[in-house]
Amino acid sequence: MRVVMFGYQTWGHRTLQALLDSEHDVVLVVTHPKSEHAYEKIWSDSVAELAEEHGVPVLLRNRPDDDELFERLKEVDPDIIVANNWRTWIPPRIFRLPRHGTLNVHDALLPKYAGFSPLIWALINGEPEVGVTAHMMNDELDAGDIVRQEAVPVGPTDTATDLFHKTVDLISPVTIGALGLIAAGQTEFTKQDRSQASFFHKRSIEDSRIDWTWPAEDLERLVRAQSEPYPSTYTFHKGKRLEILAAVVSQGRYGGTPGRVFYREGDGVAIVAGADARTGRNHGLAITRVRTEDGREMGATEYFTSMGGYLTSHP
Repeated sequence: MRVVMFGYQTWGHRTLQALLDSEHDVVLVVTHPKSEHAYEKIWSDSVAELAEEHGVPVLLRNRPDDDELFERLKEVDPDIIVANNWRTWIPPRIFRLPRHGTLNVHDALLPKYAGFSPLIWALINGEPEVGVTAHMMNDELDAGDIVRQEAVPVGPTDTATDLFHKTVDLISPVTIGALGLIAAGQTEFTKQDRSQASFFHKRSIEDSRIDWTWPAEDLERLVRAQSEPYPSTYTFHKGKRLEILAAVVSQGRYGGTPGRVFYREGDGVAIVAGADARTGRNHGLAITRVRTEDGREMGATEYFTSMGGYLTSHP
């Protein structure tokens, strides 16, 4: 089939590579200009450079809603558009233009985790598995019929980076497998159960701020979700920003006020956590490694020279 590819960052790069390695003919690539957004500088393999290396024409767009792009698409006459990690709305006159419509590839197990940063949100929420879904695009974001979907388990110590590597390897089989079904003439696919749908926003630095009223189990997953190369979770100690680089759920249960620097436990320092911490039934978050405001990394037991005081959400 003649394919136009819309994509960005490493997800788009992997999708384009899969298409180039397949029997399909990539006739045009549309991608975004480089961005300085903290999350868009991560996993930033260039779709444009890969296309140019293979002699595929490239158009740069922030939004694909101009007449020039529409006319160019009509000229190249695609059988299908394949999109992965396209960051803005694609209007109906674009996604309906090809003979077979538009196949969107999304790094989540739809209908859950539509929208942005699905791996990070899924890890924070303790999902047992994550995956990749190829679905037909319709008027509602990430809501079209599912053509192919594959899942991988989330391990007990997995970080968002681990989940990225697990799921990015699914892009090729999911995309090419879905195109094979479409090329073979299949037109009926699995409808999404919209009662199970959830939609998440883009993450920002604000979303890495620790709220000590969260249960320790949730905070431990947040730290793993925001591990390198993502912006680290952070809190404030004595008015200064303190990044939490590694932590585990404490063995002991600690009662009192959320955020209290309480007790050395092994290689960590236990912080009281949970909205109902006053009951004494909660585990704490045992911080093991931190980064100070001036960029120094150290073990928590080295940083916290004495117990007492509080970690806070604001200076």
